[in-house]
Amino acid sequence: MVAERALFLWNNDHIVGLIAQNRKVILPIIFEALEKNIRSHWNQAVNGLTGNVRKMFLDMDTDLFEECQRAYIEKEETAQDREEKRELTWKRLKAVATEKYG
Repeated sequence: MVAERALFLWNNDHIVGLIAQNRKVILPIIFEALEKNIRSHWNQAVNGLTGNVRKMFLDMDTDLFEECQRAYIEKEETAQDREEKRELTWKRLKAVATEKYG
């Protein structure tokens, strides 16, 4: 499995060192993927490895991690609001069409 193999890279000290040096660039890029893996990946090994990576970032830089978490939550809330507005628009359109065309 590709995801599992990719997450095994985090067991390499050299890779972790490079990532730690560049965490301010890397974490914002991969944070959403980590969250989605933890919430919904079907493979338990991937969930566990993702949790380890997530904890590693939290331990490296708590402030950066929390900043990424806030941005992710805000993005999710915005997406949810957009979806609710979209559904409401379709309901209104359907009501108008039903009223007009029967």
